[in-house]
Amino acid sequence: MDLNNDVKYVKGVGPNRVVLLNKLGIYTLGDLITYYPRDYEDRSKPKLINELVDGEEALVRGFVTSKMLELKVRKNLAIYKLIIRDETGPCTITWYNQPYLKKMFTVGNEYSFYGKVSRKGNRVEMNSPVYDGGDSQKNTGKIVPIYPLTFKLSQNTLRQIIENGLKEVDNQLEETIPEYLRKNYNLLNINNAIRNIHFPQEFSDYKNARTRFVFEELLGMQLALLKLKNQYTSEKVGIKFDENAKMSDVINDLPFRLTKAQLRVLEEIDNNMESPKTMNRLLQGDVGSGKTIVSIIAAYKAVKSGYQVAIMAPTAILASQHLESFTEVLNKYGIKCKLLTSSVTKKNKDEILEELQSGEIDILIGTHAILEDNVVFKNLGLVVTDEQHRFGVRQRSKIAAKGKNPDVLVMTATPIPRTLALILYGDLDISIIDELPPNRKKIETYAVRSSMTERVNNFVRKLILEGRQAYIVCPLVEENEDIDANSVIELAEDYKNNVFKDFRVEYIHGKMRPKEKDEIMQKFKDGEIDILISTTVIEVGVNVPNSSIMVVENAERFGLAQLHQLRGRVGRGDYQSYCILKYNGGSQVVRERMKIMQDTNNGFIIAEKDLELRGSGEFFGTRQHGIPEFKIANLFEDMPILQTVQALAIRIIDEDPELEQEKNKELRKIVDKKFGDRIEI
Repeated sequence: MDLNNDVKYVKGVGPNRVVLLNKLGIYTLGDLITYYPRDYEDRSKPKLINELVDGEEALVRGFVTSKMLELKVRKNLAIYKLIIRDETGPCTITWYNQPYLKKMFTVGNEYSFYGKVSRKGNRVEMNSPVYDGGDSQKNTGKIVPIYPLTFKLSQNTLRQIIENGLKEVDNQLEETIPEYLRKNYNLLNINNAIRNIHFPQEFSDYKNARTRFVFEELLGMQLALLKLKNQYTSEKVGIKFDENAKMSDVINDLPFRLTKAQLRVLEEIDNNMESPKTMNRLLQGDVGSGKTIVSIIAAYKAVKSGYQVAIMAPTAILASQHLESFTEVLNKYGIKCKLLTSSVTKKNKDEILEELQSGEIDILIGTHAILEDNVVFKNLGLVVTDEQHRFGVRQRSKIAAKGKNPDVLVMTATPIPRTLALILYGDLDISIIDELPPNRKKIETYAVRSSMTERVNNFVRKLILEGRQAYIVCPLVEENEDIDANSVIELAEDYKNNVFKDFRVEYIHGKMRPKEKDEIMQKFKDGEIDILISTTVIEVGVNVPNSSIMVVENAERFGLAQLHQLRGRVGRGDYQSYCILKYNGGSQVVRERMKIMQDTNNGFIIAEKDLELRGSGEFFGTRQHGIPEFKIANLFEDMPILQTVQALAIRIIDEDPELEQEKNKELRKIVDKKFGDRIEI
C-alpha cells in the first residue's frame, strides 16, 4: 500500500473520473483518503410523517399505498408522484424527469426516504429524496458524509470511491502522532480516525476523529513556524545598524506629525535594527494608518548605515506608488530609489541590475521580479514586503537570501485579531499601528437593500458630476446561473450602454493579464475613467485620492474583513467619501453584519466581529497567508485546540529544537512532509 499511488488505480475511478478528481486536488491515494467531508447528514433516525417540519431534511419509512402517478406537464417536464404511509398518515414523494423510477417501487412494500420536507397544513410532501428498499442502507439509515464536489461528480460516486480507497489502506496507515502525545491528549490512532472521519457510526465518533486530525495539522504548523523563528533568532547573526543613523532626522523633517502608534512601532523597529539579532517583524495596520511612512523611515536608517533596501509589492502599480512615496521623502537625503517590475525594458533592466550590484541604487522597489536570480544586491540589509499574504514564507526566505541575514519587515493591512496573528505569523514578532492619522475623514457607510438601486445610481451620478470617481465592486466575474449575484462583465455592459452611458466606464477582474489590469488601474488613477467596475482585485492597494464613492453589489457575499479592505480604497483624498453596501436577503446575520460595517471603521473591531459571526472559517482563506492550506482545521472554531497546541509546540521545541529525539521522530516527519520546501530542516 503506497499513499503516493495514482488515484486512477483505485477501484471505481477510471479515465473520466480521474480528471474530475484531479479538479478537486485529488491525485494520489493519500489525497483521496484525506479529502475530508465538509458536512454530514444524519440519515440514521427515522421520523414519523406527522412529526415532519416544513423545510427540514428528514428520514421517513413508509409503505407504498398505490402505483406511481406520471404527469406530463410539457415537452421536457414529467412529474412522478408516489404516496407512502406510516401509522401517522400519508406523504407524497415527488420526482422530476426520472421515468426509470416507475419500476422501482412495489405497492405494499416498505421503503426509506431521505429528503427535504414541504408541508402545507396537513399535506406533507418530500421532493427528490434518496431512498432504500427493505433493510438496505446504501443511502439511508446511517450518518452520511457530504463532500465538496465538482461538476459531473455525484456524492454517491465520490463516497464509493473514498470507501474503496479506505479498503486499500485497510488499517495499514503509519502513525504520525507519537504515542506519548496520543495518550496525554486522548487522541484516536490514525487508522480509527481515518475510518471515523469519513463513515462515523455516531456523531461522537466523527468528533473524536476530527479532533485528532485538527490537532495533528495545527501542531505541524506550530512546530514548523517555531523552527523557522529559531533559525532567524538563534543560528544567524544579523546586522547591527548604526546608532548614529537616526530615524528622528526624517521624523522631525516631515510636513506632518506621526501618531503615537507610529512612533511606538518605529521605536520597536529601531531597537530591532540596532540589535545584532535578525529582525523578523510583522507590521499590522489598518488601511490608511500610515504603514508606508514607517517603512520609509526604517529604509532611511538602513541606507544611512551603509546598506541597501528591497521593497516588494504585490502589483506593479502598487510598486510604482511606493516609488513615488519613497522618492518624495528620501530624495533630499541623496538616497537613490529605483523601480523593477516585469514591464521594465531589457535595456533599463540591465542598467538597474548593474547599478544594484555596484551599490549605486540604495532602495530597489518592485514586484516578484525582485525574486529572479539575476537580481543581485551589493549589500542588502533590509527587506520590506507589503501585503505579506500575497507572498508567503518561502518567497520571503528567497528574497532574504539575497543578503547576509537582512532584517525583514512584513506589512499587512489585513486586520487580524491578535490571538490569531500570533498563530498565523508564529515566525514573526508583531507590531500594530492601532490608530489613524487625525486628518483622516470617516468614510460614511450605508447598507441598503438592492431595491434602492436607482437612488444609489443617482448619488453616484451626482458625485461624478462634481468631478469625483467611483468604484463598483461585484462578487462575480461573469454571470453564473447557479448564483444570484451581479457580475462585473454583465454590469459593465449595462452601465456602458444604459445607466451611465454618458460617463467613461471600464471594468477589471482577476482573470485579466497583469499588464492589462495595471493599464486600467493607471488610467483610473490618472482620472481617465469615471466608473471602475471590479471584483475584489482592487482590495490591495492603489491610491486614487479622487475616488470618493464605492458601491458594493451583493455585499452579503463578502466577509466583513474583506468589505473593510475594499472600503479602504476610498477616503484617501481631501473629499468626504462614501461606501454603499447593497445587499439581498434579510436574515438576522446579514442585517447584523451590515450594521457593524455602518457603525465602525476600525478594522480590528471588524475582524473580531467577523470572527464571532462567521466562526465557520470563511473569515479568510489560509492560502493567502503563505502557510499551507489546512485540510481540516478551522482557525476559529478550533481556537481551543490551537491554544493547547501552541503551548505544547513551545515545550517540544524548547526541549528538542531539531526534533531529533526518538520520541519525536513522527513529528519531524509531519513538519518535513508539509513544510519541507518552506524551511530548512
